[in-house]
Amino acid sequence: MNADTSAYGLWSLVVINSAVFIIFAFSFAKPQTSRDWRSFGAFSGFIVALFAEMYGFPLTIYLMSGWLQTRYAGVDILSHESGHLWHTLFGWKGDPHYDPLHILSIAFIAGGFILLAGAWKVLYQAQREHKLATTGPYARIRHPQYVAFVFILFGFLLQWPTLLTLLMFPVLVWMYVRLAHAEERDAEDYFGEQWREYAARTPGFIPSISQTDNAQSD
Repeated sequence: MNADTSAYGLWSLVVINSAVFIIFAFSFAKPQTSRDWRSFGAFSGFIVALFAEMYGFPLTIYLMSGWLQTRYAGVDILSHESGHLWHTLFGWKGDPHYDPLHILSIAFIAGGFILLAGAWKVLYQAQREHKLATTGPYARIRHPQYVAFVFILFGFLLQWPTLLTLLMFPVLVWMYVRLAHAEERDAEDYFGEQWREYAARTPGFIPSISQTDNAQSD
């Protein structure tokens, strides 16, 4: 292997990047209950695993090194550019930071943080007033905060896939769905008929086309 060892072993970058994204997400999510902390802890674990391979030790590249060297002869698989595995696997040329999937990943990550910020603003106000959150993003879907986390995680998978994060992603999605259902049971117990009416007209995770059309016509 043509080892560009300077691309990895940068554990200070692992710590800095992990801290930046975790603190940034924390500033929007502001976990309060044990359920919130489980959700945020799972997200944080994904972020640490991601940056540990991005800058620390390239476990996925190491495990796939034999196949990559055979399939992509002449490619320096230990360079940072080759760590953008989709770029390498699709045989794209040029700077991987400008390939379509990387640009799409930025859109998902940015969109996720924007959605998370908008959802938290509405939820925080509703919690202070002991009301049901039904405005802003909550007028379109019942769980925008979890959809936001999934957007961010999916964006990172498009940008820098690893075996560990690919395995973690469906588990985290399943966990968020379970947390959402648990929250719905609590909300129904607390708000009763008001919650049931809200749930009947508002999708859980994916906005309905008819709902969007009605909002635009209004």
